[in-house]
Amino acid sequence: MRVLSLIISMLTGKRFRLEIPTLAIDGGNGKRHTSCVPAGAIIKVVSGPSGAGDRMVDVLWDGKIVTMFAVDVNVRGTEVLDAGA
Repeated sequence: MRVLSLIISMLTGKRFRLEIPTLAIDGGNGKRHTSCVPAGAIIKVVSGPSGAGDRMVDVLWDGKIVTMFAVDVNVRGTEVLDAGA
């Protein structure tokens, strides 16, 4: 668990390009539904877990905030270092 917390804190503020489609939860308009973030999408981790034991992170994708598993971001994404990418 301690390792996961370290990984999540290291993700916050970073941008990633997803290599494969990845599940996200969209809580917009007061209703939760799943979305598939497509391969090639650029996401930015904006906040870490919301509570103890939570393994989810909020990311900015396509102009909206969605929630993803931290491990999916870490394993399925490649960090984007160039701000123009």
